[in-house]
Amino acid sequence: MKYFRIVVCSTLFVVFSCSDETTVFNESLEENVILENSASNLSASINYENSGVLEIFEDAANNSKTQKQPLDETLAGDYPLVLIAEVTPPSRAGLEHLTASHVHVVDNYAYVSYNTVDNAYGGAIDIIDVSDPNIPKVSSRLYYSNADINSIQYDNGYIYIVGGVDAEKSVRATSNSFLAKIMVSNGKMNLSGGISYAFQEGYNATDLVVSEDDVLVTSGSQGFIASYNKHSIVANNQAPFDDLRSVALLGEQIAVLDASFGVKILDKDFNVTSEIPINADFGTNAKRTLDFMGRSIIVAEGSRGAGVYDIASGVLKEQISISTQPNLVDAQDLVTNAVATNGDAILMANGGAGLSLSEYANVSDLVGIIQLDASVNYVASKGDYIYAASGTRGLQIIKFNKPTESLVARCADVSTVYTGSNILTVPAGENRAYSGKKRLRGVQVGGELLLCGSWSVFHSVKVDEQGELRLNGTLAVGKNKRRRNITIGKNGVFKVEGNVTIFGSLILEEGATLEFLGDDSVINVFGSVTKHATAEIHGNFLDVKNKF
Repeated sequence: MKYFRIVVCSTLFVVFSCSDETTVFNESLEENVILENSASNLSASINYENSGVLEIFEDAANNSKTQKQPLDETLAGDYPLVLIAEVTPPSRAGLEHLTASHVHVVDNYAYVSYNTVDNAYGGAIDIIDVSDPNIPKVSSRLYYSNADINSIQYDNGYIYIVGGVDAEKSVRATSNSFLAKIMVSNGKMNLSGGISYAFQEGYNATDLVVSEDDVLVTSGSQGFIASYNKHSIVANNQAPFDDLRSVALLGEQIAVLDASFGVKILDKDFNVTSEIPINADFGTNAKRTLDFMGRSIIVAEGSRGAGVYDIASGVLKEQISISTQPNLVDAQDLVTNAVATNGDAILMANGGAGLSLSEYANVSDLVGIIQLDASVNYVASKGDYIYAASGTRGLQIIKFNKPTESLVARCADVSTVYTGSNILTVPAGENRAYSGKKRLRGVQVGGELLLCGSWSVFHSVKVDEQGELRLNGTLAVGKNKRRRNITIGKNGVFKVEGNVTIFGSLILEEGATLEFLGDDSVINVFGSVTKHATAEIHGNFLDVKNKF
C-alpha cells in the first residue's frame, strides 16, 4: 500500500560500480539505484516497428460509420504527423512492468519518468536525445528498485523527480512521498555528487514544478503542497490539501488540482485566492493534470474529458468531450488522464480512446484521433514533437513536421496553397506548384509538380515516365509495418531540397534521375534502393541508413 508519514531531508549515499552498471546504495531510501551504462541496452530501447506516417480518424460518436475511415475521405488533411520511434519501457529483473508517468521536454532532450501501476514500488528515469530526429537515442537511464517516479522536470543542470517509496520497508525514509535532485551533464545523469532527497506527508508525491528559486511539490491523499529551495532541497513552506494531483505555475499564480474539489489558485504563501469547483470523478490515485493556457486553465477531468476555465472568473468556457475510436472501448478506459498544448493545438491523452488532436481559438475544433492503436496515459508536447505514453507500448515520439521559418520564407513565392484531394494527381503535360503542410493518401505525377512545405503520404509516390517531382521541404511516405515506395519512372526526375523519409523503398527506373539540391538534404530509406543501370544520382546529401 502506498501511503505517508512525516517530513525530513537527507543526502547520505555510497557508490559502487562495475562494467555495465553503477549501483548507488542510498541510505536515505535504503534501496538500490541502478544507473544503466550499457550502450547496447540503451540503443535496444528504440523501436521502429510501428514508425511511419500517421493517419487521423474522425470521432466515431459524430459519424455513422462502423469501421475506421480516414479523416475526410476526399480532401487532404492538415498535420502531416510521423511516428518517429517508440521507446520501450525500461525493464530488468524485478522491474518488468514499468509504464511512463510523465515527460518534460527541454531543448533537444525529453526527460521521462516511469512508475509501477500496481501496489508494488518500482520506477525509472530516461533521458532521450532527439537532436537528430531521424535517430533518437536514450542517452541515460536510471532504475529505482523500490520507488515510483510520478513526475519529472529538468532545470539548469539537474533533474527533479517526485514519487513514492515504501516507507515501511525503509529505515531512513520517513514518508512515502519524496522529492529527489539528480545532476545531469550533456544528457547523462551524473551520480558523482550523490542524490539529494526530501520527504513530505502524503499518500504519494504526484507532481512538481520548478520556479526560479523553488521546487513546488504536491502529494496526493491527505497530503500537502510544499516548497523547497531548489539548490539545497530544504523545505520552506507547506499547506495541507485533501488530494492534490497536479500543480502549475504562471508568474506568482499557483494552480493546484484537488481531486476532492477542483482547481484552487494560490499565492506564493499558499493562501487560496480563488477556487473553481469541478463536479467530476477524478478517480482514485489516478493521473490527472492541469495547465495554464493563455488566460484559461485546462483540466483533465477523467470521464468528462477536459474542461477549459477562465482564470479570473472561474467560469467554464468549454467542456471538451472524449473523442472515441470506432472500435469498442470499455467505458472505464474512456478517461482523459492528461492534456498538453502546443501553440493552438490541444492534445488529450484519453486512455483507451487514444490521443485526440484539436485546434483551439476561442473554442475547440476537433481535428481527430491520431492513429496510434494504443491506450494513451500521458502526453507532452513542445516544439516539433509530441510524446505520448502508452503503457506497455512505451513512449511514442511523434513529429509534427512544422515548416521552419526558413522553409516558410522559401515557400512564400509559391502562391497556391494546396487544398485539393488527398490523392494528388498531376496529368502529363501539366505544371503545378503548391505550398502547404498536408497529409495525403497518394501522389502521382505525370507532368511537373513542385511541393514546397511539409508533406506526408500514407500510400505511395509515383513519378511517371518523363514526369518531374521537385520537393522543397519535408516528405514522409508509408509505414514501416506496411511499406510503400517512391518510384521514379522511365526518364523521370526527382529533385530534393530538404528531408525525405521513405518507410519502404526508393525505385529508380531506366533513365531516372535523383538530384539533391544544396548541401543540406537528407534521405532516410527504411527499405532498399533499387537503381537501374542507366539511372543517375547527383548532388550532396546525407544517407541516414547507408542505403546508397
